[in-house]
Amino acid sequence: MEFTLVSLWSHMGIFAKLIVFVLAIMSVLSLVVMFERLVVFNRSRSESRNFADKMANLLTKGGLTAAADAKMGAKVGHLGRVIGAGLNAFKITSDATDKDLRVESVARALERQAQREVQSLKRGLGLLATVGSTAPFVGLLGTVMGIVSAFQSMAATGSGGLGTVSAGIAEALITTAFGLLVAIPAVMAYNYLQGWVDARAVDISESSNEFLDVLAKEIGGHARTPGTAMTE
Repeated sequence: MEFTLVSLWSHMGIFAKLIVFVLAIMSVLSLVVMFERLVVFNRSRSESRNFADKMANLLTKGGLTAAADAKMGAKVGHLGRVIGAGLNAFKITSDATDKDLRVESVARALERQAQREVQSLKRGLGLLATVGSTAPFVGLLGTVMGIVSAFQSMAATGSGGLGTVSAGIAEALITTAFGLLVAIPAVMAYNYLQGWVDARAVDISESSNEFLDVLAKEIGGHARTPGTAMTE
């Protein structure tokens, strides 16, 4: 028997082939999530930066009232949707007489939308974490069952020695190797994407606090602890 992938595949049992098939599905799903999240993240970052530039100009020229009345469109990124929620709350509470209550209402609107945006950015990361943590064990399961099958064949033929079981063990170890090949990219992608989401969560928090600072200066009242910037 030649120790090539084609030869090993042709000699694999049904269970080992099933394990490889499952790992292939996990690999495809993780790759789809990786590329989809990268596209979404890059688009959202670009849109958020454009929104921040436009919002800074509006606040400089006309203040919060001009910003609230402006039509920014749908492509505003995660930052635009959070600040947009705050502007909407600012408009809704325009008749409120209690300035502190008005600031608090806007703050709650910002917090709610920020939580929604962070959860939206995390979509699919759970699948990457699951693939990264379970793929090696799925491969190991195939290896264990393959080794069991190899020893069963040795017992059935009545012969022993490494040469008798080497082919079966090689077939079995392929599933573990495949499991690691699936898990390693998934874990690396998860760590990178999760770090990106965490960084954006900080940006959103800082932007929200600066927005509350601007609000407090314009209408009075007391803002929460301010951040430093509205840009990423």
